[in-house]
Amino acid sequence: MEVLKIATAGSVDDGKSTLIGRLLYDTKSLTDDKLEAIERNSKKKGYDYLDFSLATDGLVAEREQGITIDVAHIYFSTKKKSYIIADTPGHVEYTRNMVTGASQAQASIILIDARKGVIEQTYRHFFINNLLRVKHVIVAVNKMDLVDYDQQVFENIKADFEKLNAQSSYDEQQITFIPISALKGDNVAKKTNTMSWYEGVSVLDYLEDLKPEYDELTAARFPVQTVIRPKKDEFHDYRGYAGKIYGSSLKVGDAVTVLPSLTSSKIKTIEFFDNHYEEAVAGSSVSITLEDEINVTRGDILVKSDEVPQSSKTLKAAVCWMDGKVLVPGAKYEIQHNSNRILAKIDSIEGIIATDYSGEDTSKNQLSLNEIGKVNFKLSKNLFYDNYADNKAGGSFILIDTQSNTTAGVGFIG
Repeated sequence: MEVLKIATAGSVDDGKSTLIGRLLYDTKSLTDDKLEAIERNSKKKGYDYLDFSLATDGLVAEREQGITIDVAHIYFSTKKKSYIIADTPGHVEYTRNMVTGASQAQASIILIDARKGVIEQTYRHFFINNLLRVKHVIVAVNKMDLVDYDQQVFENIKADFEKLNAQSSYDEQQITFIPISALKGDNVAKKTNTMSWYEGVSVLDYLEDLKPEYDELTAARFPVQTVIRPKKDEFHDYRGYAGKIYGSSLKVGDAVTVLPSLTSSKIKTIEFFDNHYEEAVAGSSVSITLEDEINVTRGDILVKSDEVPQSSKTLKAAVCWMDGKVLVPGAKYEIQHNSNRILAKIDSIEGIIATDYSGEDTSKNQLSLNEIGKVNFKLSKNLFYDNYADNKAGGSFILIDTQSNTTAGVGFIG
């Protein structure tokens, strides 16, 4: 079944938890004990309705206890698709959490309180989606029931957001505006008659018809996670390379080049357990064998021979800094690009990128926690990479502190 990954963003009290709870309830994805707990706690609070925000209360409680949950993942399914929602906090001090949640998303839901309209945090949420090239954005104008389902309120917020969109790289077709009431269920899982002036679809209907972003990528990339060498005598000469395909599909007979060695061969077989395939599409985890006995190790990347990416010992990237220790020129880190690690030195920091589209601050030459900046690197050896806008897997990396072995930052090339 097709899986769609969604990131959510919203300020405190915009109704993000209620929206997620409503989706779980309307798709019958809540367990009986969870539903009973929601009903019981709603009555205890004196509500005459079900408080669906309680569906994620356990996660909130864990955060309040100091347990580290950078991103909460919530799963549900319909007959057409499976969904993974990355629920992230929206405050500026959690920018790194938002980046983590949105980095794998194929679509995003940005909530706006109909009473408040577009606010500062809306700018930040949209900026991060733009930075991470999340292909499809739903702007859900929530709490329409509290403004009497007034069409003009919705249109005013839409107009304000379109002014913001004019500063981004999105076109109008990538942004979808939906007026909703997460509490009442209006236009969440299905359309209701409360806003007859709205001619579009519900949030769930939109997601059901959405094609995952990886279907639209072109260059095939196969980072090798492990080399398979069975110890049984009958497979003495077997040498398979296991990993996940990104970009477009790979077929038996395709001419491929191994990076970084630039040696070439052709795909002999594509396998998954005992099954053999003539073709494997993006998102497939498979084992590949080659016609020639060439050296391939973990960290290498197989690409089609006519789709070899660019390579360089220098790199420029937008970096979201996730460490309490500031990033300064001259510091050394390891870049992990797919399963490949390369030693890198910070050559320079060009400036801090404002997440409200107000520009860059070029007066600073260091990055602090949750800041996003343009960083230049010098690498110990050539790195083969894609621009992030063309291929997310080939255009992103994490920075690893070599002393603590912690993830200190995440970078987006191009």
